[in-house]
Amino acid sequence: MMKGAVNSQLEPMLELAVRDAAGGSHLVEGVVDTGFNGFLTLPPSVIAALGLPWLCRQQGELADGSVMVFDVHEAVVEWHGRQVSVEIEGADAQPLVGMSLMRGSELRVQVMDGGTVAIEETP
Repeated sequence: MMKGAVNSQLEPMLELAVRDAAGGSHLVEGVVDTGFNGFLTLPPSVIAALGLPWLCRQQGELADGSVMVFDVHEAVVEWHGRQVSVEIEGADAQPLVGMSLMRGSELRVQVMDGGTVAIEETP
C-alpha cells in the first residue's frame, strides 16, 4: 500500500520515486488528481534535471476546458513496489498523479488537514 497525506489546502499528496536517465531515484511529491487521466505531470525544469527522454507532443484539455500542448517524456516510477515505465507530461505547475497511474488501484482519502491518503493495489 502506498500512503500520503492531505495538506492544509485539502489536496491529497503522494510521494513517488522517479528514476533519472542514469537510473538514480528521486522523490517527487504530487497531488493525486482524479480529474487528470494521464500518468504523471512534472515541471519542465524537473524533467530536464532528470534527463528524461522526450517521446512526443500531445494536446490535453485542462479543467477550465482550454486545450494546451504538452511535451511528453518517459520515466520509470516505483508503483506498488514495482518499476513501471510511464508517460510524463511537462507542465509548469505542481506535479499531478493521474488516473492512468492509479489504474487497478483503490484510492482512499481522509479529507481533512493531515488526513491519510492510501492507494492499494486491487487483486
